[in-house]
Amino acid sequence: MEPIRLLGLDYDDLSVQAAAALIAQRPPDAPFRYVVTPNADHLVRLARAGNLRPLYTRAWLRLLDSRVVSRAARLLGLATPRACPGSDLTAALVASLRPEDRVTVIGASRQAVLRLGVRQAAQHIPPIGFERDQVAFQAAVDFVLAHPARYVFFAVGSPRQEMLAWAVAHTGRATGTGLCIGNSLAFLSGEVRRAPRWMQLLGLEWSYRLASEPRRLARRYLLDSPPVLSLLLRARLRQGRAGVARQARSAAEGAGSGVAKAGGGVAAPGRRT
Repeated sequence: MEPIRLLGLDYDDLSVQAAAALIAQRPPDAPFRYVVTPNADHLVRLARAGNLRPLYTRAWLRLLDSRVVSRAARLLGLATPRACPGSDLTAALVASLRPEDRVTVIGASRQAVLRLGVRQAAQHIPPIGFERDQVAFQAAVDFVLAHPARYVFFAVGSPRQEMLAWAVAHTGRATGTGLCIGNSLAFLSGEVRRAPRWMQLLGLEWSYRLASEPRRLARRYLLDSPPVLSLLLRARLRQGRAGVARQARSAAEGAGSGVAKAGGGVAAPGRRT
């Protein structure tokens, strides 16, 4: 399936079920690959800090996490991948685990991991600010290498989790599949309540989370994420200008072709036809 490009990233147009099935097909000892699920916050950050883009382009799968971004892009007439929320994908993968499957978790809380009921789970919780501490960052990478697993859940928030996944892949020594999942394990374990399903489907989960944790999430949802709408609008305007330019080129080429055909029937001076 051809990827769909939106705001500078090529997305895999997969449903939660299709993505989970594809990931589950990978053997635990396969060379390490990782999955990213950009949302509105990620996309705004990428627009402002282009040096983060390789963390996403190196990923094996890029899945659009945001129903809000998906709906807004469709309303603007942009080519849009279907939404594949990371929390739903994580739930599907955990549900498919077999007793012998190993899981490695970087981040999350010990309570959240215990409540998952995974028999063979290894967990490392890096200190706050570990992404700026070379020793602490390397310790997290080394933990993944020392605990090979079917799935490695990076649950330390963006862009830290993508930085870790990229670094693990860069070693060339890891196996399994990494997933950058944010707060998904907290939702799955019941540690943090998700919005009702109807709110999720309507793209209103952000409002439920904002009401539940206003102090922690107000900046993200009210200041950091809304600029994604202007990014989408600019993309639509660029698409419109490109369409006009293509039409102008086609018209010019058509006119040139007509002149050439007309000229082909004119005899050269002094030459019999």
